[in-house]
Amino acid sequence: MNKIDALIIGAGPTGLFTAHQLKLIGLNCEIIDNLDKIGGQCIELYPDKPIYDIPAVPECTGEELTNNLINQLKPFDIKFHLSERVEEVKKEEDNWLVKTNKGTTFLTPNIIIAGGVGSFEPRKFSPKECEKFEDKSLFYSIKDKKIFKGKIVSIFGGGDSALDWAVELSKDCNVNLIHRRDEFRGAKATVDKVHELVKVGKINLFTKYQMTAVNGSEKLESIDMKHDNEETKNLKTDYVLGFFGLNMQLGPIANWGLNIDKKKVKVDTEKFETNQKGIYAVGDICNYPGKLKLILSGFHEGALAARACFKLARPNEKYRFEYTTTSTNILKRLGKKD
Repeated sequence: MNKIDALIIGAGPTGLFTAHQLKLIGLNCEIIDNLDKIGGQCIELYPDKPIYDIPAVPECTGEELTNNLINQLKPFDIKFHLSERVEEVKKEEDNWLVKTNKGTTFLTPNIIIAGGVGSFEPRKFSPKECEKFEDKSLFYSIKDKKIFKGKIVSIFGGGDSALDWAVELSKDCNVNLIHRRDEFRGAKATVDKVHELVKVGKINLFTKYQMTAVNGSEKLESIDMKHDNEETKNLKTDYVLGFFGLNMQLGPIANWGLNIDKKKVKVDTEKFETNQKGIYAVGDICNYPGKLKLILSGFHEGALAARACFKLARPNEKYRFEYTTTSTNILKRLGKKD
């Protein structure tokens, strides 16, 4: 059993910065995430898309932000439990007993939920044979756009992700953009850009079509599509990308006795604590009057939740606020010389 001062659920930006704040004040913590990688939505959904609202960082991608946060944690020995999901949380005297789907157990006075939108997975194509090509030549998110260079890429979807990637990949690829409707749901500027690229032959646009089959034995070779008027079409393609949004579920969190409204966990704004003592929620998953769904808001929430954890983790000690610029204790934890 892992006995720790705090367990963080979620390895996205807010969870990573919360871990940093816990370690700065001398508390030990571990992080669990049901995804197989660190970074949460930043890595899963927009690793290459620019972010413009991180303080003192004019522009960075989701991947760059994640890497910077990981580097910020390097002075600390933090254990990650990836591809694991919390299944059970039970009160044991002054602690919480936490069990995962892999049988890992934790005993901790503090749980910080930094799970973004909860457990999520992409909505997928309906043809069953798509499964054999998943993560080989058929994807629902992009990890490395370089693999598509010079290839035929067929993108399905009508929202921002589909449109953004159609524009981006048209620079180096032969792009087919397929949508089941005539109208797109994305930002007007991006929609206009797509139509410009269609006019100059950089994007091949197919509306009112849906995929009916994928073809190929070892390697994806083509896709079959059907129009609303029953017309069928076969397209040669090297890769297929599907951007149909996400199925978002709170998962087992919904059974922990928390005050939940519209899939968001209600918290106070002093400690970002839920209605259960010692359980906090920070980042996109929490809600309170005036809540902004910004990464910088999650950083603020995580910093306050981390300091609230100190009282339960060290009941016989008094927390003293210290600045990183002057505290010898913090500098020591960071491995810096006075």
